[in-house]
Amino acid sequence: MLRRYKPTAVEDLTALNALYRPGPIQGGMIEDFVERKWGRKKIEYELPELEPMLKETLGVIVYQEQVMQIANRLAGYSLGEADLLRRAMGKKDPEAMAKQRARFVRGAAERNFHPKKIEKIFDLMEQFAGYGFNKSHSAAYALLAYQTAYLKTKYPVEFMAALLTSVSGSTDDVVKYINECREMGIAVEPPDVNVSDAYFTPHGEAIRFGLAAVKNVGHNAIDSIVKARKDAGAFKSVFEFCEKVDLHLLNKRVVESLIKSGAMDALGRRAQLIAVIDSAMDQALKAQKDAALGQHGLFGVFEQDDGNRTTEKPLPNTPDWDEHERLAHEKEILGFFITGHPLEKYSEKLLDFNALSTTEVAELKSSTGKDEILIGGILKGIRVAKSKKGDLYAQGQLEDMNGSVDVLCFAEPYRRLAEKLKLTVPVLVKGGVRVEEGSNSKLMIGDITPLEEAKPKLPSHLRIKVALETASPSTIDELQTLCRERQGAARVLFDLERKGDFIVVMDAEGYNVLPDRAFISRVEELCGRGSVRVVD
Repeated sequence: MLRRYKPTAVEDLTALNALYRPGPIQGGMIEDFVERKWGRKKIEYELPELEPMLKETLGVIVYQEQVMQIANRLAGYSLGEADLLRRAMGKKDPEAMAKQRARFVRGAAERNFHPKKIEKIFDLMEQFAGYGFNKSHSAAYALLAYQTAYLKTKYPVEFMAALLTSVSGSTDDVVKYINECREMGIAVEPPDVNVSDAYFTPHGEAIRFGLAAVKNVGHNAIDSIVKARKDAGAFKSVFEFCEKVDLHLLNKRVVESLIKSGAMDALGRRAQLIAVIDSAMDQALKAQKDAALGQHGLFGVFEQDDGNRTTEKPLPNTPDWDEHERLAHEKEILGFFITGHPLEKYSEKLLDFNALSTTEVAELKSSTGKDEILIGGILKGIRVAKSKKGDLYAQGQLEDMNGSVDVLCFAEPYRRLAEKLKLTVPVLVKGGVRVEEGSNSKLMIGDITPLEEAKPKLPSHLRIKVALETASPSTIDELQTLCRERQGAARVLFDLERKGDFIVVMDAEGYNVLPDRAFISRVEELCGRGSVRVVD
């Protein structure tokens, strides 16, 4: 709408902001507004006296303040009376509006305005009641939107860092805006004791997580880390970290949380660091105690008199955590996954199932029937309760890469799914959605399948169009290699086409493929969008 209208002043933004709501949109007012702006529709006023009040909005009544001005100037309303008219319109009270019409017509007649014109103007004002907006509100919203849009466009990293900081108390909002950062091409990097401050901060072209997001790490601990880093430079090892910070403010639990969150990845692998916490802290406490006694020069662990670093204990060759354990710890400490997501490797499979996201479920406007939708995610916070009839049921959340949705598992499905509700791996949930007025949508679980085991129903036949005028020999070679690599049960027909000349349909034996979303996407990269057609 803004691109079509091409606003040139804050007043334009104020009017468009007031109009961009369901009532004016459905009534065609925005279309009318754009046409008037560009002279494709004539701007007309029922009376010349209306022009000073409606010129800014191209002859259209947009604001409540304009209604009050019209009533004041045409019908002699005091500003107090005009405010009562505004309220009556807002409440859409027929009885009050009938009284106001009589008052408006009488006042205008006393000022010698044409009765039919006055009736028409009041009709327009009554129509306005369905969409009217307060100009002072709209101006504030428009100015704020303009400023934030400017900042988001010109300083996207700084803007998104500030936005993430502003919602840091809400896990769902943080996840939402991290996903938006990814869509904008802005990396959100894990917290780092050598870089991070308390909150989300710009770090080059990326955004660095703040240490305040790490569970169990308080502001005193953060202040100590930042001060030590400024005084002594970047930490080179976990031993040095423990010596340089104030261990009265950072206990073992804090250091463990920093390691699990990835904030100390620059100092070693997470499993290694966890293995040496006790010895690093014991060694550091001794060094800090010696320093307090004035013996740092003789007994300091890291610094000799010549400033050279002494030999530190090497980290043990401990096997690192697997992806599942690493991500589980991140989720525990940060409230969400940062260096990856357990669902990432199933993204193509979820597309094959036409699974909804939690965002799409939240946006559903009406309830679905039982077992109608599929959604992938990770079950969390599952709690078992007993109904008034004595039956067991469960409730909790299902979380995906967009956010989370509340889930309910009633008595009958609970009897079948009690064990599956304990799964910590990504699952595919089949169920219905309950949408209730004034509350969040809830997913009613009908079935649960681990995503690793879930098998989507794939087509048995594909047709692939190869445009011979644009396909190079390397395209054909890559297509052949892809078919060999992704063998499966689906039969493939190739439509070899030279536009305006011929089409040859080739049924090539031995080219049966696995026709999932990943295969189709790769073929369309090679042969063009729409080159793959599912036959059944």
